[in-house]
Amino acid sequence: MAIQSIRLFGDPVLRTPAAPVVDFDKELRKLVKDLTDTMMDAPGAGLAAPQIGVGLRVFTYYVDDQLGHLINPDLDLSADLDEEGEEGCLSFPGLSFPTPRAIRAVAKGLDMHGEPVTLEGTDLMARCFQHETDHLDGILFIDRMDSAQRKLAMKAIREAEWSGLTPPAVKFSPHATGGKAL
Repeated sequence: MAIQSIRLFGDPVLRTPAAPVVDFDKELRKLVKDLTDTMMDAPGAGLAAPQIGVGLRVFTYYVDDQLGHLINPDLDLSADLDEEGEEGCLSFPGLSFPTPRAIRAVAKGLDMHGEPVTLEGTDLMARCFQHETDHLDGILFIDRMDSAQRKLAMKAIREAEWSGLTPPAVKFSPHATGGKAL
């Protein structure tokens, strides 16, 4: 088991678009295992490779007892209205904020052996696919908030113990992911 350090908000790797995977080899299989082990240890509902400092388009997920991974994902989002739901992130430990997301998503990509995969998700699974794919594009969930909510989120981030800016002012509260961050 290879638990990796999770990069926190402010690390430039989180704002850098990840490169497509081209080599489906032993190193990729190790990356998927490291991502899975780190996600399960955190615990989280999802984890993208940039969150452990690897700039490749890979993410893992564990939602509703479904464990998996997706490489080089492409999302097709429902035309339905977005739903605002509480969302957390392992790169923002202990914090969660209302974030709008499509309620249905189809994710197409590859597995670690290069075989095509199509995944469909609603509600939390759809939210996870969107959140993790955003990480691969250098987009963070705070970027999806309206300006008023983003302002409140940034205040909470500045006050978070891990930010190193001020003493802790925000306590963890379980959210829609059952206490797991995405």
